[in-house]
Amino acid sequence: MATAVIALEQRVSERHTLASELFAGLEWAALKASPVYYGIGVPRGEGAPVILVPGFLGSDRSLLEMHLWLGRIGYRSYLSGIGRIADCPDILVERLLERVDEAYRETGSRVRLIGHSLGGLLARAAAVQRPEQIAQVITMASPFRRLSAHPLVLSIIKLVRGIALERHGWDGGCPCECSFVGALAKPLPESVARTAIYTKTDPVVDWRDCVESDRSLNVEVSGTHSGMVSNATVYRELARLLAPPICIREPDRIEPPAEPDIRRAA
Repeated sequence: MATAVIALEQRVSERHTLASELFAGLEWAALKASPVYYGIGVPRGEGAPVILVPGFLGSDRSLLEMHLWLGRIGYRSYLSGIGRIADCPDILVERLLERVDEAYRETGSRVRLIGHSLGGLLARAAAVQRPEQIAQVITMASPFRRLSAHPLVLSIIKLVRGIALERHGWDGGCPCECSFVGALAKPLPESVARTAIYTKTDPVVDWRDCVESDRSLNVEVSGTHSGMVSNATVYRELARLLAPPICIREPDRIEPPAEPDIRRAA
């Protein structure tokens, strides 16, 4: 994977250990018991296209529950079709853009992207490249301000990156260090609505790297990193954020935006 990933500060991993991710199963159970899962009490869509993008090492299966739910509440939902998220990000973005082309062609409407973790970074990179086809990006626990990961997760990323380099025969390094990371360094076009959903109890990434400078564009929830994809509160917020019409406006920044801190891992 990309080398532009750094470890979290130790104080963050000390406060929230990866063991807390075991509670993701409770979020799934709570979702099934929630009225929002059955479309009760949430605004309905009008057939707008939505593409779901899974996180690192995940596949479309991890978002199948959300995919079916979006269909139930009135959206034309698409799974990403890009395979397991364990390849060069440039290649993954190219595959995602193929799905964007398909959804845009079939519906005639600009597409909304919902990405979990690394999937949110892929969605943002795609929106920078194709703003005329993408209307909205919603990230869930995605460290777009500063690429980061828990030290254990970082070691897995390095391993997967090495496998990808060998598979593609890239002895000189991964090209995503230029184009993918470069796209993340650019702000999203103002024509693309954006929202960042995050949790302060995230043990995988630093939540402070997952939020916009404009606090009105952020939604805080309670839960785990992996449980974002089956969190009832997240589902309720998604229904609200996707509901037409999408409001595009100039962001009211409350602080100067931080420059993306994209550094090579040691």
